[in-house]
Amino acid sequence: MSLFPTALPTAASAAADGPQRAIAGPDPVVFVHGWNSDGSTWRTMADRFRADGWPAGHVDQWTYNANQSNATTAEQLAGEIQRVLDTTGATKVDVVTHSMGALSSRHYLKNLGGTSKVDAWVSLAGPNHGTETARWCGGAACVEMRPGSNFLRNLNSGDETPGSPRYATWGSPCDIVINPATSVALDGAANHTTTCLDHGGLRTDRTVYDQVKAHVLQAPPA
Repeated sequence: MSLFPTALPTAASAAADGPQRAIAGPDPVVFVHGWNSDGSTWRTMADRFRADGWPAGHVDQWTYNANQSNATTAEQLAGEIQRVLDTTGATKVDVVTHSMGALSSRHYLKNLGGTSKVDAWVSLAGPNHGTETARWCGGAACVEMRPGSNFLRNLNSGDETPGSPRYATWGSPCDIVINPATSVALDGAANHTTTCLDHGGLRTDRTVYDQVKAHVLQAPPA
């Protein structure tokens, strides 16, 4: 059953009203996947958002080149978020990230003016302070994920959760990809530890979804 049976127009009616019309209901959700992945990895969570009342045009399973620098991805994310805002008529989006997706989106928030366009930000299994696992892969993005990288030092200098967005992280004690597990939490964020989930399980676990949904809706988690 939809949480918003009367508040939200269908995607078709929203388009008919034009891109500048403000849409009642929750913010659009922009998903940012991790390394060696694409937007399809969000299928389970995106379907749950749609089943709970988010119009199809408000659920954006974005795909980008995960081998490039996270700074380059952040610039592209800025364009994608603006596209979603223009298309939906919303004033802000919610950003939900998995793994390395946390880094480009945080760069966008900190350095590219993203805090004025994001209401809530979510990191699932994010290597926010680096992961030793990234020493086993190559390319700009992997180098930036390594603990102590220049990218991470700059990203984590000063306020780790700048501006007005509501920040939240979820990390699992059984996630062997994020090493150390303490990398996920951010100063100033609502930091959560899940049950024993693997790295990809944070995207598909029902309890995590319910908590993420509560966060983006500003409702207290169950």
